[in-house]
Amino acid sequence: MTADLLIPLLLPLLAWPAARLAGPHLPPRTASWLLTGACLVLAAGSTAVLALLALSGLSLLPAVAGLGHWSPQALKAENGVNVPTSIAAGAVLGVLVVLLTRAVIRYVRWARRLSRELDRHGGGEIVLLPGADAVAFAVPGRGGRVAVSTGMLDALDPQERSALLAHEQAHLAFRHHLFLIALTLSVTLNPLLRPLSAPARFALERWADEAAAQRIGDRTVVAHAVAKAALAGRPHHGFALAATGGPVPRRVSALLTPQPRVRGRVPVVLLSALVVGLAGLSAETALDSAADLHDGIEIAQIGR
Repeated sequence: MTADLLIPLLLPLLAWPAARLAGPHLPPRTASWLLTGACLVLAAGSTAVLALLALSGLSLLPAVAGLGHWSPQALKAENGVNVPTSIAAGAVLGVLVVLLTRAVIRYVRWARRLSRELDRHGGGEIVLLPGADAVAFAVPGRGGRVAVSTGMLDALDPQERSALLAHEQAHLAFRHHLFLIALTLSVTLNPLLRPLSAPARFALERWADEAAAQRIGDRTVVAHAVAKAALAGRPHHGFALAATGGPVPRRVSALLTPQPRVRGRVPVVLLSALVVGLAGLSAETALDSAADLHDGIEIAQIGR
């Protein structure tokens, strides 16, 4: 049982190289769904196996076995429970629960603080922030709002302002904040997913770039807006999505190409299938291990 449960813990090491190779060649929308979904499934799988390992160790305690009416000796013989591994898994799981709780609290506090700050400057869909600092970002809540400073607007010409706002509005329209939350939680539960999370965040920015280019009708204008916003602005810290996020030179280069195309279709499809397969293997292994533990407990109850 223990050897099988190691598979979901190590699969992210195989998934992220394939995802990083396939991601840049996929349409941004597809890449966003593929990479974010893979992160979620892999994080869920690794967390589940840690919980199963910890639970299998707890199941050997006489007090717990007495409550469930099974024999600890029979369960250990049936499932091959490794007590030191179970203790280590329980400790790691406890740390992850603390980190996850802290991340949720940070997000809630950030959202409330930012909402109060934006309320002071207006309640519309677009909130104008005074000041020379060039900032622009999209935040969920109350139907979604775009915050942009006068300093950012002064750095752009009218067409570029429209492109910038279209980019931020695309984040809201496609609910990219939910993708970002999923990625943040996934990385919190499994730090090995951080290399997979980075291209997923980049894909979200590219998705918004392409949506803005389609709305404006000029990819060059959007590229100029992104470049000038990045040069004039400063990175926005927190959970908001900003037009200056991600590797800006790569985004600008992609926008300056005539039309995004899927290159090397067969290798990309194979790499994408590999990512999906690894995520599916993680989920299947966790489910099979849970079923094995359940069957072992039932057998141990009979042998009590």
